[in-house]
Amino acid sequence: MTDPADLPATALLAGYRDGTLSPVEVIDAVLTRIEQWEPHLNALYTSYAEQARAEAAASADRWRRGEPAGALDGIPLTVKENIATAGCPTPLGTAATELTPAAANSPTADRIREAAGILVGKTTMPDYGMSSSGLSSFHGITRNPWNLARNPGGSSSGAGAAAAAGYGPIHYGSDIGGSIRLPAAWCGVVGFKPSFGRIPVVPPYLGRTIGPLTRTVADAALATSVAAVPDWRDHTAAPELRTEWTAAARPLALAGVRIGLMTEAGAGWPVEPVVSGAVHSVAELLESLGAQVDKVEPIMTDEMLSGLNDFWRVRFWSEVRALPASRSAKILPYIHDWIAGAETLTGAEVFDGYSQFDAMSVATDRRLDTVDFLISPTSPITAWPVEQTAPDGDPTLPFRHIGFTVPFNAGGHPAISMNCGQAADGTAIGVQFIGRRFDDVRLLQLAAAFEQARPELAPWPEPPVRR
Repeated sequence: MTDPADLPATALLAGYRDGTLSPVEVIDAVLTRIEQWEPHLNALYTSYAEQARAEAAASADRWRRGEPAGALDGIPLTVKENIATAGCPTPLGTAATELTPAAANSPTADRIREAAGILVGKTTMPDYGMSSSGLSSFHGITRNPWNLARNPGGSSSGAGAAAAAGYGPIHYGSDIGGSIRLPAAWCGVVGFKPSFGRIPVVPPYLGRTIGPLTRTVADAALATSVAAVPDWRDHTAAPELRTEWTAAARPLALAGVRIGLMTEAGAGWPVEPVVSGAVHSVAELLESLGAQVDKVEPIMTDEMLSGLNDFWRVRFWSEVRALPASRSAKILPYIHDWIAGAETLTGAEVFDGYSQFDAMSVATDRRLDTVDFLISPTSPITAWPVEQTAPDGDPTLPFRHIGFTVPFNAGGHPAISMNCGQAADGTAIGVQFIGRRFDDVRLLQLAAAFEQARPELAPWPEPPVRR
């Protein structure tokens, strides 16, 4: 019998509905799984075990009466620590932050509560979310369940690790350059970055999105449907797709569907052969299902990547330079060295950097002009050693691994990462599917078609046995 901690949300809801499962036994199974894994992974910032047990008992009573309170009633889940929950500080992964409790829930936390989801904990992230590693000056090191010596990805590092380890079926993260999709890739789970504005974000910011990390496409669609409700606190929020999400996990018929295969990012790290081979296998599989797959040119240029780097450094330097020295000294040294490089940039250089967001957006639209979707590696490289903040330790240009992910933040396009293979170290390899702006539902349907047809994946990692 499958451990309830490993069941998707859709299966849990079916079990609650027919009485073969109870939210109480599911929460107990998830909390046991967390207890087994957490000393090794360090994926959680805050645990809500006792509150979760109480909410599970109340949920079980509602299901017995046939009166579930919402779309996630009794479903255990987590949110990234920067997604505010009332009364809990949001340190943003850095020891430099003052631990002031959040005054109110974020829109996502409000929607989860309205849907009767059960929050079992909040997950870790690196300093300010500006790293694709599990290193944090506040949280310490978060590890990859497939190989504890490897990086789980970031900045939704705890969410990716928690999804792979079975800390419940749904984990909400955030993404400004790949922060959902990269941990999804290296932890072997589904990571969905919806179109910009689809899920409200507070505070809203250029390219920033919230989205789920799950084990199945159907769960990603369910989690998105709950959170994708306009909220007055985010003036960029998109209209609600109230009637379409039920079809999102229905596999797309691929006959005649045009897909552009992007094999190189155009800037940054070259693609490792094992990654290239895995993604080409995906393209061949989609062709066998009737899709027309043609190679397309890269999106990124060195100018785009360099300009993005300059703008992000200045954006954070404007905040960090105002901190007392006693606090700024606590920032992870790699991140602090990267931020401090902004001090000498001119206004013209900063404006040019900001302009690269538009350049990326336009280039992305042009690649999608003649195709329905794009596919690419999620990352050109596999997971690196967990002690390293970046693959080469160079803080002057740290984003050479996000060339396949960041253009779709700039353009606001929906993108999803899925497991398409395994590296020699046991960690996963991710393929990324990208859709046109606001074509979220059809993109999820493409992902569902791949999920249905792909070869069987390796079993989920097991917690280390205590000696």
